[in-house]
This record gives sequence, structure tokens and C-alpha cells, in this order.
Amino acid sequence: MNELMIILFERMGLLLVIAFVLTRTRGFRSLLYRESSIKMSIVHAFIFGLFGIASTITGIVIEADSTIIRDFVWTVESDQLVLGSSLVAIVIGGLLGGPFVGFGAGIIAGSHLVFLGGIGWLANGFVNPLTGLLAGLTARFFSQERVISWMKALFIGVFPTVLQMQLLLIFHPNTDEIIAIVDTVGLPLVLSNSIAIAIFTAMIGIVLREQENEAAFAAKQALTIAEEALPFLKRDYQREMAAGIANLLYDRLELAAVSMTNEHEVLAHIGMGSDHHGSGDRITTPLSKQAIRTKSMKVTYTHSEIQCEDPNCPLQAAIFIPITEANEVTGLIKLYFLKAQHIRPVERMLAQGLGQLISNQLNVIAAEKLKVHIRDAELRNLQAQINPHFLFNTLHLVSTLIRMDAVKARHITIQLAQYMRFNLGLASHSLIHMEKEAEHVKAYIAIIQARFESRLDISFTQSEGISDVLIPPSTIQPLVENSVEHGLRNTINNGKVKIEIKKINEVIRISVRDNGHGFPFDILNRAGHEPLKEKQNGGKGLYNVNQRLVSLLGDSARIRIKNLPSEGSEVFFEIPYECEFKKVPN
Repeated sequence: MNELMIILFERMGLLLVIAFVLTRTRGFRSLLYRESSIKMSIVHAFIFGLFGIASTITGIVIEADSTIIRDFVWTVESDQLVLGSSLVAIVIGGLLGGPFVGFGAGIIAGSHLVFLGGIGWLANGFVNPLTGLLAGLTARFFSQERVISWMKALFIGVFPTVLQMQLLLIFHPNTDEIIAIVDTVGLPLVLSNSIAIAIFTAMIGIVLREQENEAAFAAKQALTIAEEALPFLKRDYQREMAAGIANLLYDRLELAAVSMTNEHEVLAHIGMGSDHHGSGDRITTPLSKQAIRTKSMKVTYTHSEIQCEDPNCPLQAAIFIPITEANEVTGLIKLYFLKAQHIRPVERMLAQGLGQLISNQLNVIAAEKLKVHIRDAELRNLQAQINPHFLFNTLHLVSTLIRMDAVKARHITIQLAQYMRFNLGLASHSLIHMEKEAEHVKAYIAIIQARFESRLDISFTQSEGISDVLIPPSTIQPLVENSVEHGLRNTINNGKVKIEIKKINEVIRISVRDNGHGFPFDILNRAGHEPLKEKQNGGKGLYNVNQRLVSLLGDSARIRIKNLPSEGSEVFFEIPYECEFKKVPN
């Protein structure tokens, strides 16, 4: 008995090697994830049926009281009984694929045993499909588990062989030869088959954990990189964004090289091959064009498909990842490897995830920018609407001055023209130079000062060297207007407004102070942050300015308001001093 058990375990080892190879196939993974379909069920039934036939062929032959060991069992005499491990394959097929796969595989393996003949051909032919069906039904009790534990498999694996022995005795009653065979092979066969099933399920569990660990690692790394890439993705200039992303991927993924492209040319290349791969190279590789055209990731494992003209180029394999915005491919990420073997499934998963995450982030950023631009355009249009009272009062002032002081009337007329010209162009730009903004404020001050000369004094000071700093247009004038119309409303004499534009370290601080009655305490904390119904115009003016500052320059540029200890109030905000902004964006 011991000798027979050792022989059965030896044959089982060969089958487990085949099973290990089977677990490495992509089709096998669909079983683990229960991706069942009629087509795949037929394929799986066929595969496990062949696995069962292979188990029979590598089995042993029992004749009378002796065991015949062959390399392979191709034929069986009428007085011989073939014993193999076909039930192991059938049980595994049923447990993983369900009743259909188990029954189908059992039909195939059982038909082969019937075809071989010998003693017990009917029992062997019958037990295989019956076992497959029962194993499939058993699996439904464990449907919550992707793969049952090896302990359960060990327990379940006992019953198919017991059933086989029972069928042999049923189909051959009162046969001393069969009884002797069952006595001899029963226990070794039960042990070897159940242990083999347990080992196989444990093997599947290990494979599954490996895949899940790799997937989790790839997902975590992709998410981390996508988050770190966000600052680069927000940049307006393609080459700056491409260089930042390429550097990030090269540092994090330890690749041979990384390239970023648009639809036509390389924008940045970091890593090996930089002496002949570089920014400005046209995209000529057919696989790159195919990735852009089909919007799907492409992988090449050969240097020839990269089509590098340099024969000494070290880059031997690559993954081309399309980046999409608004469902259109806007570029590629190219990950280069020194050897084809370096592209493992985890690299493919990571590349796929990166492409999707970065594309999604670009779409979100584009939507946010569009929303900001629409909002800014609306606010600028509102800001550009000149208060008709201001216009009528100014025209009335001019008509009065014409009789009294023609020179001053001319000056005010010029300031009004400048003020109106600025407002007409307000909707054209999101940011303007400080010089233009200051001219607009000065024009407004000149008009207001002329109107309220007897009771109002407005001063304007500005630091040197900040004329090129960018600022949202018409953000200072509404603050001055708010001080004049609301802060100094009840002030008859000695009203003062002080406007200061000062550079402090790396920021520009713009403040407007007045010596009026200050903000009522009930609206002090809400002013600028919400449209105030209590104040017909001033509340909305401060709110609109604050919205534009925050949407264009960030929360650090928001308006701050405080009442001064002595009298009056101060409204101020800070914007970044960035001299590199030479081009005014639209």
C-alpha cells in the first residue's frame, strides 16, 4: 500500500506542475474572478477535461493483485483497471467554474475512460461527470469565497474517490477481484486525490494573493504619482508641464527613459538616449501613431518597433500611453525600458492606471478653468457696466467747469474718457499690468476729487518697480468707490481716502483706508464674502472683486476688511509678486 501511495504521489507531482503552468494563463484568471460566459465555460470545460485525460494517461494500471507501472497509459486490457487522478481535475474544474464546467470536463474525461475500457470502465466513465456536477453544486455553497480554503478542499476531495470505489462495487457486485482492488487502492487513492486538490486550491490562493498585491501596489503607485503630477498638469505651457511630468515619472518609476509628446512632436525626454532623443523630434513611430489613433495603450518588446535611428540606442522596449482631454488624444507618455523582460504585468497595470488618472485630472482641470473663465467673464462684464449716476454726475461736473475753469474741465473730460476706455476693454483680459490698473484708479480719483473737492482728500502711493506685476483689472477702483460712497457717506468735511500699493517681500499689498464710520459690526465678517442685501451696490462690488481675486489668484488673494481703532476702515488684499509673468494671458 505504501509503495502504491508513493507512486500515486509521484504522478500527482507531474500533474501539479501542469496545474501551476495553467494558473499562469490569462484565461485561468477569468475563472478566479468569476468572469463566466458560455464561450469561456465551454473553453474551461474543455481544458479541465484535457487535464483529466492527462491525469488518466499518467495513472497506473492494476491487474489482479499486481500494479503495472507504465510511463503513459495509452491502452488497457480487459482484465486491467486503470486508476488515475482525473477526479482531481474534474473537482477543481467544478469548484472554480461551477456545475457546467465540472460536468462538461467530467464528460470529456469520463468518455476517455470508457474508450480505454478495462475493468470498471462503466464506473470510471460514470463517476467523472457525476463528480464534476456535484463539485459545481458544492461550489455554490461557497459562492462568497473566490477560492475555497485548502482545508475545505481537503475535506471535499475525500468524497469523489469514495464515490468511485462505491460505484466499482455497485457495478461489479460479488466480484472478489474488484473487492480486493478496492481494499488495496482505496485509501492511497483517497489520500493522494484529496491532498492534491488541497495543494491545488492553496496554489490558486497564492496566485490570487500575488495578483492582488501587484494590483494594489500598481494602483497605489499610480494614485501617488497622479497626485504629485497635479501641480505640473495645472501649468498653462505644454513644455513646462511635459518636463515636470517626465521628471516625476523618471524619478518615481526608475525607468530607462521617459518621453512626453503632443500629437506631433516630443515635448520632453528624460533619461537614457537623450543624446539623440529630445524635445522637438517629430513623432514617426507607427506604434505611437497607432496609440494616438486608437486611443489605446500600446506595448513594444523589440527595438525595431521603437524605430530609433541610432544603432547604439539602449532603449529596447516601451509602453505608449495615450493622454486624452475631452475624448481627444492630446499626447503620449512613453515609458522606455532596457529589456523586454522589464515590462511585467504590474508595469502594464501601472501604465494603464496612470494614463486614465492623468487624463481624468486634465479633464477636471480643463473644466475648472472653463468654469473660472466663465465666472470671471461674467464678473468683468458686470464690472464694466458704468454706473449711470456716476456718468451723469461727471457730465454735469464737466458742464459746470466749462464755465468756471475750462482747463480743469478739459482735464476731467480726458480722465472720463480714459476711465470709460478702460471699462470698455475690461472684458478682454483676465490679468493686466499694475501700471494700467493704477492709471484707471487715478482717472477715477481725479473725477471724484473734482466732484467732492471741498470735503474729500484722496491720496495714492505706489512702490517703485512693480509696474509689470499682474492684477485682475478693476479690482482697486471698486474699493475706492466703496469708501467714498459708503464709508464717507455721512462725512461732510475732512474725508480722507488713502490708497497704498506696496511691495512687501514677495507680495504686493494693496490697501484702501478711509476715516469714515467703518463697517457695521453685523456685516463686518460677511462683507466681501457674500452679496450684502443691506447695501445696494457696495456689498455686491466688494463681493465681485473678492470672487475674481480668489478664482484667478487663489485664496491667499482674498479681500480682508477691518475697522480701524481710531476711525474708519481698511480694505486690503495681497497678490503675488512674480516678475517672470511677462505675457498677459487672455
